Amino acid sequence: MTGPAHQEPAYVLHRRPWRETSLMVDIFSLNAGRITIIARGGNSAKSPLKAQLQPFQPLLLDWTGRSDLKTLTQAEVRGGPVLKHTLALYSGLYVNELLQRLLPLADPHPQLFASYIDVIAELSAASDIEPVLRHFEQSLAAELGYDFAWDMATDTGSMVETNGHYCYDPEQGILAMPSAGARLQNLSGATLLALAAGNLESIECRRVAKRVTRVLVDYLLQGRPLNSRSLFSHHRGDRNES
Repeated sequence: MTGPAHQEPAYVLHRRPWRETSLMVDIFSLNAGRITIIARGGNSAKSPLKAQLQPFQPLLLDWTGRSDLKTLTQAEVRGGPVLKHTLALYSGLYVNELLQRLLPLADPHPQLFASYIDVIAELSAASDIEPVLRHFEQSLAAELGYDFAWDMATDTGSMVETNGHYCYDPEQGILAMPSAGARLQNLSGATLLALAAGNLESIECRRVAKRVTRVLVDYLLQGRPLNSRSLFSHHRGDRNES
């Protein structure tokens, strides 16, 4: 549990109506992590909170309460980037849904908070969305304890070899030999080494990075669907970015 907060940097992940005139808002904050707050009267026509408590909008929030459910007492809007294009907006909603579904309550992740600020800025400016999402997914995985090195086989402790072929297990990372938990097999060593070098330009590197991060995200979700994926599917058929 976290206590009251004053001028806490935060972003809205998701909001929904609560009772007659209020809002229940899931936020990601710098020092408190993911928490849920009640904005009393925030869903009424005259309340400024309805416009202020928007996703991707940098906020400074005050709240009270020591239980898991806080009460918002003040919201201050700060200037920030705007996700104008449809694909950037859908990507931002995907990032928000990942945080909402995967982060434990009241568990601060200041480095991930910094990564979130960066990903919103990058989505607002980038014409190439896919590398932006892959980098954020890896940052999130690292914060949740599922980081891995593209160029290291964890089962043997040896470096990936260019001519080798490898597996991926979301619990262990890159493997030289198949395991019971291996979800992907026959990953090219040359491609893994290119990914370790930061190459997200080639088609093959993008394909492998997307497959691996998709397997990892699905593993972390434990079968729960992501609503934001349907937005990508609607926008680009089956060639969704997430």
